[in-house]
Amino acid sequence: MTRRLTVAQALVTFLAHQYTERDGRRQRLIDACWGIFGHGNVAGIGQALLESEGALPYLQGRNEQAMVHAAVGFARQRDRLAAHAVTTSIGPGATNLVTGAALATINRLPVLLLPGDTFATRPADPVLQQLEHPGAGDISVNDCLRPVSRYFDRITRPEALIPAALQAMRVLTDPAETGAVTLALPQDVQVEAYDWPEEFFADRVWHVRRPAPDPAATADAAAAVRAARRPLIVAGGGVHHSEAEDALRALVEATGIPVASTQAGKGSLRHDHPADVGGIGHTGTAVADELARAADVVIGVGTRYSDFTTASATLFAPGVRFVNLNITSFDAHKLAALPLVADARAGLRALTEALAGYRVPASYESEYAAGKAAWEAEVERAYAVADPGARPGQAQVIGALDAVVGEEDVIINAAGSLPGDLHKLWRARSRRQYHLEYGYSCMGYEIPAAIGVRLAAPDRPVWALVGDGTYLMMPTELVTAVQEGIAIKVVLIQNHGYASIGGLSEAVGGERFGTAYRYRAPDGTYSGDPLPVDLAANAASLGMDVLRARTAGELRTVLAEARAADRPTCVYVETETADSVSGAPPAQAWWDVPVAETATRPAAVRARRDYERHAAARRRYLGT
Repeated sequence: MTRRLTVAQALVTFLAHQYTERDGRRQRLIDACWGIFGHGNVAGIGQALLESEGALPYLQGRNEQAMVHAAVGFARQRDRLAAHAVTTSIGPGATNLVTGAALATINRLPVLLLPGDTFATRPADPVLQQLEHPGAGDISVNDCLRPVSRYFDRITRPEALIPAALQAMRVLTDPAETGAVTLALPQDVQVEAYDWPEEFFADRVWHVRRPAPDPAATADAAAAVRAARRPLIVAGGGVHHSEAEDALRALVEATGIPVASTQAGKGSLRHDHPADVGGIGHTGTAVADELARAADVVIGVGTRYSDFTTASATLFAPGVRFVNLNITSFDAHKLAALPLVADARAGLRALTEALAGYRVPASYESEYAAGKAAWEAEVERAYAVADPGARPGQAQVIGALDAVVGEEDVIINAAGSLPGDLHKLWRARSRRQYHLEYGYSCMGYEIPAAIGVRLAAPDRPVWALVGDGTYLMMPTELVTAVQEGIAIKVVLIQNHGYASIGGLSEAVGGERFGTAYRYRAPDGTYSGDPLPVDLAANAASLGMDVLRARTAGELRTVLAEARAADRPTCVYVETETADSVSGAPPAQAWWDVPVAETATRPAAVRARRDYERHAAARRRYLGT
């Protein structure tokens, strides 16, 4: 039997019947479709979504990049077992997807992109918004999405949709392959009818696998750990994606091995677990980084080993051995490691069994316990408010929020100076409380991601933490939150500039050039008075309820009021200026940002000397 539908109608119907299953739990794979309509998708996907009468729910966005961010936030909160689709018109609507697609793929998070495309039949050439390439007639702007997609196909004939749609679902649900998936849809093909086999629209369940590690590899990994006296676990985002937190806790409680976490892995253990030593790397804690420098075996679980994690290949000691448990062979083999290619939960359980009877020396446990206590004292000092009547520093803002939230709250951030402070200071209370996008560190992610997280977990308070720089990049989806009644909480920190890059600029001899939001001074630099912008008024104009915290003493009360609110609410707080914003302990490890080799300004000359000293400590980890 067949059913006659357009390509767009067939795709929407197909997506409404896709499910995932893991550990006996089944849920819809494509939960909803975000869309902004133009001539490239309004008569195709737009009409099909309307015709479906809600079988595939529609969500209206304001910016195509932001729609992808919202979809990514949703997918991460749902442990990659459910996702959103995003549809756009051709031209700028499609190219606006590229940044979001890169973010999704780098972070290994599933999102289905459905950009409209130019005519497959080319009745008019060029059409509005078409890129003409004189050397290739089959190129469109959608080809920009190829390098940032895990799977890409252009559907130039109706019957081509069937294999392409199945391949798209395969990639979205494969934990080793997932990321952005793009099906480019020429606008004439979208509306073309075809007789589809009914089997295409049957319920289809994609079983998300938990592959176990190879027994020989497990034995090799266990032997390496058993020979260690100072092992360290580096917990990455794969711990959360696999729901492996309990398995990790069982391993560390049996062995006493301490756990340091990447940005994506923070919260793998609760902050108050004796084995949790906090963040690792350039934005890590002193105790975690000192343990890393002296570790003889490092066990990476679900981590990509970014340059922030390894302090640009300067953190770990020469001769250290790596054991990498990862669902992808690509990541498991990094740093010449002993690879355990497996699901994180399955691999941790196998490793725990193989390590039965092993425990680190008691002196090692005492050492990291003392380091953990010393760092906790640093956190308390950073959070302390010396003058309740003064403006808070950024660390005091984080401390006030820390005092207000519960285990169920979700804290979202991605860029600026906040990620470093949060990685060092935040006390993660539950597995999905700490939501940092630091694979792409994309300004503008936080507000739309908060909407996606709230859609995925409607009973959890969700906070988007943004500085003024990030806010000005993409406040558009505040309107979406207001329209849909999605009660996110936005903490908007006004510090008059790019605080993070300002600090980095100073460290590398750039003298904070071009990083402050100030009037241009007579000498041509942006060093005049702060700009008289009122971002709180801007948020209010977009429909948000706005609460102003004028002093450090008011802040906790205002945050508590926002937490109790049942409407989208913004807390506006002006902190110290961008050149004195943080108040958190300084970096505990290096990060490689090359400095000018020749310069006349003294700041750059000094920075180059420091750079060469640190760069000399870089090393290749080649195993033994």
